[in-house]
This record gives sequence, structure tokens and C-alpha cells, in this order.
Amino acid sequence: MGILIDQHTAILVQGITGREASHMVRESLEYGARIVAGITPGKGGLKVEGLPVYDCVRNAVQQHGVNATVISVPPFAVLEAALEAIENRIKLLVIVTERVPRRDVAEILSFASEQGATVIGPNSLGVISPGVTKVGSIGGSAENTNRSFTPGEVGVISRSGGMTCEIGNLLTQNGIGQSTCVSVGGDPLIGSNFTELFRLYQDDPETKAVVLLGEPGGGMEEEFAEFYAAQRRPKPVAAFIAGKFVEQMPGTRFGHAAVIVQEGRGGAGSKMQVLRKAGVYVADELSQLPNILREVLGNGHVH
Repeated sequence: MGILIDQHTAILVQGITGREASHMVRESLEYGARIVAGITPGKGGLKVEGLPVYDCVRNAVQQHGVNATVISVPPFAVLEAALEAIENRIKLLVIVTERVPRRDVAEILSFASEQGATVIGPNSLGVISPGVTKVGSIGGSAENTNRSFTPGEVGVISRSGGMTCEIGNLLTQNGIGQSTCVSVGGDPLIGSNFTELFRLYQDDPETKAVVLLGEPGGGMEEEFAEFYAAQRRPKPVAAFIAGKFVEQMPGTRFGHAAVIVQEGRGGAGSKMQVLRKAGVYVADELSQLPNILREVLGNGHVH
């Protein structure tokens, strides 16, 4: 079952004639994703990988019953593309574009909330339910995707797209499959966060445990810890916070725009501390995650 997507997810690609988007379409189709159409204003009537291209979202929705979209357009065009998708009642938006102006993202998220739409990203690689479908470029080619991700009962939420794949691969190599993996995005302001996605996993009968991959900067992990600590019987969560070197080497840059660490807040060490206090199993090394998951999935006690 998983969350957000399933075998019935009909995907639109906004900006489909772009080089990166057309490459993503080819790889996604090879994996089995149901991409049904694309949008590039002024290029209606063209075809990309055999898929029809439309000038506007409305026509694509009317013809194909779209319920998810991948937005792969330049940063200045994301606002218009997202609002058009939401206006046409598409309920899942995956924004892969990075460094979208914060004011634009705030407007998108406000309108999405009003209309009951879910936004993943910006700066997201996408969402995958292994063996079922994927929305976005997550996993790359079908061959690489099948190698990295396998069906199972562990949900994955990561601020890093690359690390989403890394964790999927680590779990797969250790015989632990995944229900749904979500790359939430590394920009300072994003849509669905750890807490909102965990609520979905909590209600998903297929997901038995969740992995969180956090980073320095922002307060998403701290907010999740507060939420998790207040739950009566939450599903077990194993977390890893990347970027501890940022605190050990002052002045070091970390890749994502959201990594802004303030005095006493937002650092990897403090995030690990608050998560542990909330009852989350926090790994000191990424390689520890499989053992933690084996124990919690087997109802064992994690030492």
C-alpha cells in the first residue's frame, strides 16, 4: 500500500520538453510509472517518449485523469506551474526544481493547503513505492532503481535526494525492503515535512517502521521530536543526522540551501539529542540503521 502513490497514480510532467525532464520521463516509463502526458506552453501537439504534450494543465487533466504532477521548470516559472496544477485539482505535486524563491513557495503551500493538495519539494528527487511506481527522478534508471529499492515494510523520509537512494540501497543490501521512500527536498522552505509524512506512515498498515535522514539547519527534526514524544503508540523510528562535520569544522559549507545553523539550535548534535529524548532510535553511523531496524521489526530491544 505505502503512502502518497500507488499503481493508479497517473502522472503529468510540467516542463516535459526540457532536457532533464525528458530524461526523467524515459527512465520512469522504463520503471513502470504511469506518466500519461506533459506540459510545455507553446509546444502542444508534440510528443516526448510517445506521450502527448499539451499547452495547459486543464487539457491534460480532462484527457487523462491526472492525479499527480512532476514540476520540472525554471525557478521563476514554478509558482505559475504549481498554481495551475492545484487549480485543476491535482492532489500531489512533486517539485524537483531547486532554489525556488521563498515567497513563491509560501504562496504555493498556502494555496495547496486550502485546496487539500500535497506538495513534495522543492528540490526533491521524488517519491517511490518500490515495485509499484515512482514520481520524479528518484533512483535514476530502471536498472539502478531496481537495484537500490525493493518492496517491504520500512518507510524512508530524507531531506537529501541522494541519501534517499543511499538509504534505500543500504536497506536493500541488508534484506530490508521499503514501503514508500520520500525525498522531501533540501531548500529552506518545503512542502510536506517529517511530521506530516510520519502521520501518513502511522496510518499505513504496510509500514512497520520509518527511517529519517536529517541534516543540520532548520527545525524540522526538532518539531518531529516534539510530535513523536507526544504520541501514545507511534511506530518505531530510526534516524541518522548527516553533517556532523559542520559543527566540528566551523566555516564548512554543507550542500543544501536549508543548512543554516544558529547558535544552540539546528546543529546535528542537538538534533540527535532531542530525537533520542523523544524515543527515536538514533544511529551514530549510517551503517547501524539495518541492525536497529532488524531489532525493532523483530520486536527486539535496541541496545
